[in-house]
Amino acid sequence: MKTIKILGSGCGKCKATEANVREAIAQSGIAAEVIKVEDIQEIMKYDVLTTPVLVVDEEVKIKGRVATVEEVKQLLA
Repeated sequence: MKTIKILGSGCGKCKATEANVREAIAQSGIAAEVIKVEDIQEIMKYDVLTTPVLVVDEEVKIKGRVATVEEVKQLLA
């Protein structure tokens, strides 16, 4: 099972990223846990300056922009 974290304050871009991640999981049919991280102290542990951030299995994959459904599917493959 993959662990996917979406780091962000809850802004529109963060919500769009979460929606795209959930859609990619549904289309791929993989087992994944999606965790939304909004705590600024927790976000700072990943050494990123802009959100949203997409973290897959504790590795930062995309930061500072909305990940598309296709991008997420490729990261999870």
